[in-house]
Amino acid sequence: MTKHIIGLTGGIATGKTTVTNYLASAYNLPILDADIYARDAVALGSPILGAIAQRYGEQILLADGSLNRQKLGEVIFNCQDERNWIDDLIHPYVRDRFLTAIAQSSSQTLVLVVPLLFEAGMTDLVTEIWVVHCSQEQQLQRLIQRNHLNREQAEARINSQLSIEEKVAHADVVLDNSSTLELLLKQVDVVLKTRNVD
Repeated sequence: MTKHIIGLTGGIATGKTTVTNYLASAYNLPILDADIYARDAVALGSPILGAIAQRYGEQILLADGSLNRQKLGEVIFNCQDERNWIDDLIHPYVRDRFLTAIAQSSSQTLVLVVPLLFEAGMTDLVTEIWVVHCSQEQQLQRLIQRNHLNREQAEARINSQLSIEEKVAHADVVLDNSSTLELLLKQVDVVLKTRNVD
């Protein structure tokens, strides 16, 4: 039987984590998270971290030799070429981890949380695409509050991704997170009632 693989995506700070946590806690669905794999990719001593340090110098590292994420963010959110270079290093690693985890899982339904599902060309890994969205102003305010950014920094992060409108246009399921938490989770319940989730 073919696995049912939900690709959960959306813009930054639109509510993906909220939906992910609900799918895990209320439905016991296995979650595979691209962000966790991406962190593993640049772990202390990894070849990818070595390549990053070689390109940007020691100032890209913290005192303990681990990646200075804030510094790297300043680089990649202000220069598309550098962002592409980093993505070309990390995305193949993340894809390999996904493929291994999918093959090893005995569950018929899996959730792949991939913020850059479209940008990273990983739509072929999933059987269905869910997009969480809200208004751009809500997204901006949530991001500013969550990451303690100024408006300009927040806009740079949002603009570095494919527009939410384009993601919604390619979605099988659209979850609207512009209202209350209760309404968001109710949408998830309605969708899963139509699916055979096990």
